[in-house]
Amino acid sequence: MATSRWNSFIQFLCEIYQTPTDDWQNLVDELLMTHDEWPWVERNKATFVYDSWTAQNVALNVDIIKRDPPFERMTRLDDTSLWYYQRFFERDALVDYMFAVDDPGTPLAQEVDLLDRVGRFWQADARNALSIRGNRVNTSVLQMPRARPFPNWSAMSAVARGRVYRHHFSSAQLGFRGRSLWVYTPPDYDANDGRNYRLLVLMDGQWAMNALEVPFIADALIKHGRMEPIIIAMLASGSQSERAAEYVGNEKHYAMIAAELLPFLQAEHRIEPLDLGLGGLGEGAIAAAHAALKNPAIFGHLILVSPPLGRAPAVQLLKEFAQRFRDSPILPNRIFHSVGRYEQDLRFYQPALALRGILERRMTHDPDLAYRFVELGSGHSLAAFKSVMPEALAHVFPPRRA
Repeated sequence: MATSRWNSFIQFLCEIYQTPTDDWQNLVDELLMTHDEWPWVERNKATFVYDSWTAQNVALNVDIIKRDPPFERMTRLDDTSLWYYQRFFERDALVDYMFAVDDPGTPLAQEVDLLDRVGRFWQADARNALSIRGNRVNTSVLQMPRARPFPNWSAMSAVARGRVYRHHFSSAQLGFRGRSLWVYTPPDYDANDGRNYRLLVLMDGQWAMNALEVPFIADALIKHGRMEPIIIAMLASGSQSERAAEYVGNEKHYAMIAAELLPFLQAEHRIEPLDLGLGGLGEGAIAAAHAALKNPAIFGHLILVSPPLGRAPAVQLLKEFAQRFRDSPILPNRIFHSVGRYEQDLRFYQPALALRGILERRMTHDPDLAYRFVELGSGHSLAAFKSVMPEALAHVFPPRRA
C-alpha cells in the first residue's frame, strides 16, 4: 500500500478546501487507499471515517458516551462519500465503537428488540482490524497510544495449549437444564496424573470462553511464568433477566456453586477442594463476591471486574456488599478489582473507589490480604474486560513458590 502524503487529517481537509470541488472525491479516494490505520490517531485525538454515497445519516456509537442513544453524529464532506468525526480521548483509552448507519436515533431504553436494531443499522469498522466479538455482533476497538495491550491471544502459535472440555450442566437450585459448562485444563494436565489443581470458577462462561479468550490468555501466562497452572470452569449464564435474578443477592446461586457445581467438577477433574477461586464481570462479579464472602476460608481467590455496587433497582442490597468487605473478619487472600473510568459514575465508578478505600485500609492491618485495584481508560465493555483479564488472572493465581 502506498504511503499517505498527508501528515494529519486536518492537513487533508485543508487541501480539500483549497481544491476545486470536482476533485474532492479523487482526494478522498486517495486518502482511503493510502492511509492504512483507522481510526487515525494523532496524539490524543482520533479521527473516524466511514465511506458511503447512499447513507442518509451516520453516527458513531462509542461506549463511553453517556446519553441515550450513545451517538455522535458524523459529518459528511460535501459532494463526496466521506463521513468523518473527530474526538479527543485520554491517552490510555481503549473503547468499543460501531457505526450506526441510517439508525432511527430513538432511545435504546425503549427498544423492544435491540439485537434486531443492531443487526439492521449498526456495523463494525471495516478499516480497523482490532475488534471483539460480543453477542452475535462484532465491535471495533479504538486503542489509544498508552492503552493496555489488546493482542489476539488465540493467534500466539508458539504457546503450548491446554484443553477445553464442554459439559452440559443442570441445576435444581436455580431450575435450569443443559447450560454449557466449559472447563479449561492447563498444558501437561494429562501428564501429571497424580496432581490436583486449584480451580477458578468464572461467571458468564460464554463471554470468558469466546470474546475474552480466557483459555488462550491462561496458556500464555502459564508459559511465561506469570500464573500457576489452574483449572478454569466457565458456566454460561441465562438470559439477561435470568442473569440479573440469579447473580444479585440470590442465596440459591451460592447453593448451586457449593452443592452442585463443585461436586460435579470434582467428580470430572482433579481439583484441590479447599483452595478455590471465583470471578465475574458486572453482576457476575456481585455473584462471585457474595459466594466468596460466604466462605472466604475456601474461596481464597476473587476477581471483581466492574461490579455495579451503586445505583440500581437493588441499590441497598448492592451497598451491603461493600459493607461486608469492611466488616467480614476473614476475606479472600487475593482480590483483584477493576473499574472503567467512563462507566456510569454512581453505579460503577464512585462505588468502586469506595470499595478500594475499604480494602486498602484492610491491607494495612491484614498482612495476608493481597488486593490490587486497576482503573481502566474504558467504559463497561468486553474490550475493557478482555484487556484486564491477564492482570486479574496473574494476580489471583500467581506462580507458586518452590
